[in-house]
Amino acid sequence: MTGFLRAAIAGIVCLLSVAAGVAPSSAADYPNRPVRWLIGFAAGGPVDIVARIMSQWLSEHFGQQFVVENRAGSGGNLAAATAINSPPDGYTLLFVAPNNAISTSLYKHLSYDFIRDTVPVASIMQLTNMLVVSNAMPVKTVQEFIDYCKANPGKVSYASSGYGTSVHMSGELFKALTHVDMVHVPYRGSAIAFPDIISNKVQLIFDNLPSALEQSRGGTVRALGVTSPQRWPGLPDIPAIAETVPGFESVGFYGISAPKGTPPEIVEILNKAVGEALKDPKLVERLSQIGGIPKPMTPAEFGKLIADETEKWRKVVEFAGVSVE
Repeated sequence: MTGFLRAAIAGIVCLLSVAAGVAPSSAADYPNRPVRWLIGFAAGGPVDIVARIMSQWLSEHFGQQFVVENRAGSGGNLAAATAINSPPDGYTLLFVAPNNAISTSLYKHLSYDFIRDTVPVASIMQLTNMLVVSNAMPVKTVQEFIDYCKANPGKVSYASSGYGTSVHMSGELFKALTHVDMVHVPYRGSAIAFPDIISNKVQLIFDNLPSALEQSRGGTVRALGVTSPQRWPGLPDIPAIAETVPGFESVGFYGISAPKGTPPEIVEILNKAVGEALKDPKLVERLSQIGGIPKPMTPAEFGKLIADETEKWRKVVEFAGVSVE
């Protein structure tokens, strides 16, 4: 029997099984080989840390490796495009973060529609950003910072971990609500930006909590506020920026999506596993150590969150008048 004939017969059998209501064997024994998990940012950053914590748990739970694969570039869009163009068999997953909701309106020529071309799998956690400034800046509060920016228009620059990230758009939202004039300086990750902030070449960053908190606790930068609508649990002494700038809110959401067409049975298997992981005290403790709050959801709930965040950031992008070609 030729290879072509064998493939044709296998395809017919698969179609007949689906028509008869029988779940594909790939779902029945999923996963039976390593799963790659695409991350849109460089190793060592907050997104990468969360993915590796979760991938270790999933690898131990399933007895198959969940391999984190960093595909940094284009604000996370390179990883998203790679995942979307992969076979929808459950063996390629995408780490979802705010950049995926932001890119939909910020980038004018994406090769995909994130909501249309992916299926939501599971929510993992939420995480705030933190505004930190160079110690050379003569400010100690958010209001003093606003006053300084207005007294020095165009002379203050803020770093980000790339166009379309929550770090970037937190800065744009701040500019839009306070009417301050700041210059955006994108980097390929916040870790690369901190030496310039410490030396005052760039004055500030609205960075993800883990790295911002580490730097501020080490005394290399000064923390002014968190981007959540209220003070973040565990950090009662750091005010929310919203206490000074009403309506300011930028809370990151982290989770998992898969290419459109991934079997619902596999989505359910993964969602259930993540839910179990978020009940594991050891894993929850590791997430809390980096400031994360576990947020388990059904696939439908996570899909609604992505849609809501996409619409929220569309309004911010339009209001701020920013775009990336």
